[in-house]
Amino acid sequence: MMIRILQILITGYFGAFLLLLAGLGVGWSRMNLSPEQPIAFPHTIHVTRLGLPCNFCHLYVDKGKHATVPPLSICMSCHQNIATDRPEIVKLTGYFERGEPIAWNRIHKVPDFVYFTHKRHIKAGIDCSACHGEIGAMKKVWRVRSLKMGFCVTCHEKYGAPQDCATCHK
Repeated sequence: MMIRILQILITGYFGAFLLLLAGLGVGWSRMNLSPEQPIAFPHTIHVTRLGLPCNFCHLYVDKGKHATVPPLSICMSCHQNIATDRPEIVKLTGYFERGEPIAWNRIHKVPDFVYFTHKRHIKAGIDCSACHGEIGAMKKVWRVRSLKMGFCVTCHEKYGAPQDCATCHK
């Protein structure tokens, strides 16, 4: 009788653990890892074919906390003359002419209680792909890393970066 109760408890414990893991997996898979964007921006052309570095468009990635969305003037510096008849460039030009910012849908975000700055990581020589994946090979950008604490701690351990709580937590 006691062995049967012990078997039931152990089975229940591991069953609950497996259900929890499955629930977490479903939750992660249901997150919109690649939201639709107002303009289909081809990183494959700009990064891979043309060889533009990330900071050509993301101007402040090495200067501040945020990488920032490129200003339309950066796009239009080329697209006033290049591929002007393509549908996505026509949309881009419309935003520019109206002086209207593009409402991009965010893909990567850390929680508000985390202090993260791109500047420190760029100065440390961490390549953008370490967190964002091979963006230049993506026809449509999607989140390849969870950017959860375990991912960050593993990276900090690998590169000998500070690991005390106050480094990342406000």
